[in-house]
Amino acid sequence: MDNVGDVLLAGPSVRAVAARADRVVLLAGPRGRAGADMLPGVDTVLQWCAPWIDPEPPPVTADAVRDLADAVRAEGVDAAIVLTSFHQSALPLALVLRTAGVGWIGAVSEDYPGSLLDLRHRVRDDLPEAERGLSLVRAAGYPTPPGDDGALAVRRPLPDVSALTGPPGYVVVHPGASVPARRPSAQRSAEHVRGLLADGHRVLVTGAPHERELTAQVAVHGARDLGGATDLPGLAAVLDRAAVAVAPNTGTAHLAAAVGTPVVSLFAPVVPARRWAPHRVPTILLGDQDAPCRDTRARRCPVRGHPCLDSITTRDVVSATNRLATPAGRMTTGGSP
Repeated sequence: MDNVGDVLLAGPSVRAVAARADRVVLLAGPRGRAGADMLPGVDTVLQWCAPWIDPEPPPVTADAVRDLADAVRAEGVDAAIVLTSFHQSALPLALVLRTAGVGWIGAVSEDYPGSLLDLRHRVRDDLPEAERGLSLVRAAGYPTPPGDDGALAVRRPLPDVSALTGPPGYVVVHPGASVPARRPSAQRSAEHVRGLLADGHRVLVTGAPHERELTAQVAVHGARDLGGATDLPGLAAVLDRAAVAVAPNTGTAHLAAAVGTPVVSLFAPVVPARRWAPHRVPTILLGDQDAPCRDTRARRCPVRGHPCLDSITTRDVVSATNRLATPAGRMTTGGSP
């Protein structure tokens, strides 16, 4: 019910359920809907904005809750697995699903669920988010199918973006993030782009349509500005042709992981890297993981100068990019630091 990155991290769990279920209906929020449409194993996507999850929540109304229950009932759902991030409660959605007549519901829950859950699952506190979801679906009777390595994935084929990118082998720099505390300053990102260009890399700067001003500031000295130039499948295709992606903790880093592209992760410790680092791809984590903002879940940096990210040097970014761009670097096990 969260953002695109959260939905992509749910992908291995969705595939495990799809291997045994007759049909999979994925309920997603509006911020994650584009990711839901790209997940293998999904037959139908329902969209609904959860007031207890969305950062700009709509009011809770009886009509809105009734609309969701009616939509679930119309799909004939027999069982539901509620996938949440570690800091979210599954119980509000479980209540709505019960009113929709769903007969079996499972979720991770620290809170006493009463009759809301048939499976109240407990997990270790340090599991990566994708593994957290897989732990839940295994407990519900959906093991990872044979031949599935549990990595992130998207539906293929992806669109042809060669007219935008030129030949493969470039570096993607994605400077934005939906949470300001999780991204470097535009000035620092522009410095990283300059350094990568000076080192001989072709650089493409990506961003959503609302980030065009940011990408224009960052795409300096010959870098190609693709801000607002693609939808999510197009962005996946751009990342698929890249040698390396340089990105903060945002959905684009997880999208890079879903197409198998190594990631230089500029990671602010407001949430734990052990849970949210790019999953199962070669990754080099940069950023002060012991900064004062650690584990605060702050949306705006509480420390003057944003030291956890803006202290990352361009030399470190270029060095990490070069390490991952080599064949040996691409074979390095990444994901959780």
